[in-house]
Amino acid sequence: MASNSNTSPHHSGNSSAKFNKDERTKVILPKDLNIVWGNDTRYWNINDVAELHQVSWLEVTGGVEGASAAKSYEVGFSVSLNPDAFGWGKYPIYIMIKRGKEEKVTWTKISINPNNQETQFEIKGRLLKSDHSTDIGKLSFGLYEVWSGKWKGGLKIHKAFVNQL
Repeated sequence: MASNSNTSPHHSGNSSAKFNKDERTKVILPKDLNIVWGNDTRYWNINDVAELHQVSWLEVTGGVEGASAAKSYEVGFSVSLNPDAFGWGKYPIYIMIKRGKEEKVTWTKISINPNNQETQFEIKGRLLKSDHSTDIGKLSFGLYEVWSGKWKGGLKIHKAFVNQL
């Protein structure tokens, strides 16, 4: 049976985001993110907001072209929790950032307060400039909680963003 990308359980976003000249912030909408299990409505609903119903494997990724080794970056997600959110607080989530072909990956550990419901808040990580590379390439990033195996739900992702610092 031939594989059809339309039948994949995963949502593939538009990965054409690129920093324009003199642009310091790039906003990535939920539909432009790659979301594991994102095409299965038992787990996610993706429209203007990516709303998590339930997963045990949280993996949301994206990228922006035109990242310079001479610059530092802040990557974040604007999120909120539904009143019926569950699975948050006990296990941390992580933001990953990687620039171009560099082997160094930055991980930021974040604890989400499960009582912080219905209020939008930001979770962020930073990648500092590199003194060892002149690479200009893709800045890849992700939001993960894949280690606990515990179910979590009720998270809304309103947008992702990348700031040049």
